[in-house]
Amino acid sequence: MKNPLKFITLNTLAIFIFGIATVLAQADMAKAKDGSGVFGYKDTPKLPWCEFFMHDPDRPLPPIIQVGPAGLSVPPPSDAVILFNGKDLSAWQISTSWKIEEGQIVAGEGKLVTKDSFGDVQVHAEWLVPTDFKGPWYGDGNNGVALMDQFEIQIFNSFNYKTPLYADGQCAAIYGQTPPLVNACRKPGEWQDFDIFFKVPVFENEKLVKPARLTLMHNGVLVHLDQEIYGETRHRQFPAYKKTDSVGPISLPAHYCAVRFRNIWVRSLK
Repeated sequence: MKNPLKFITLNTLAIFIFGIATVLAQADMAKAKDGSGVFGYKDTPKLPWCEFFMHDPDRPLPPIIQVGPAGLSVPPPSDAVILFNGKDLSAWQISTSWKIEEGQIVAGEGKLVTKDSFGDVQVHAEWLVPTDFKGPWYGDGNNGVALMDQFEIQIFNSFNYKTPLYADGQCAAIYGQTPPLVNACRKPGEWQDFDIFFKVPVFENEKLVKPARLTLMHNGVLVHLDQEIYGETRHRQFPAYKKTDSVGPISLPAHYCAVRFRNIWVRSLK
């Protein structure tokens, strides 16, 4: 019999391996004690600032609030650096699998990373999760905005908690650390926006003296206010500051869903 691996592309093999890893990870998943159906993990590190485990299914989900319909795209101010203007990806490092359709970025594989690096910034990003997602539950609207390519603000289809995922993985969470104050999501197919106000961590002699901090508006609603970021974003691993940079690129970390973006810009807060 011929060796079947000779006929498997590297991309197919990667997806196969990812699927195996996902199945193994799900084997350790636990459900919330209150019968809500929320699932997460109980074999992860305990987060000392909240007394819950990372990705804890028993951590309360943010209350759902209703927000108005999406309006017109927000024009960038005169001092903004335009990261996407609806025409090209010239502000980003080359990625062959991400593309532009109808003046919008469509997420592909891997992550999209800016060419430039930034310090303290305001980031405006408008995004949309698809209505026809056919993939596994963990990919439904899954993406994010990662500051300094380290600290991820989660994008996910959290509308009405269709997927009862752990609180620190819901939309607008500082992933793996802090859920938003409320769930301000619109339904799939409607444009949503983040306005992120970010202060970089401060180091002296390569030691952390001030952690990064974040204020976030989601669809015009305050969901984080001067919130400490406890370290780099990780899945099932305790966050920590491993890098001592004071600037870094902004990235969009795709997670197997064709999330769309438009009108992305940044402003320096210095």
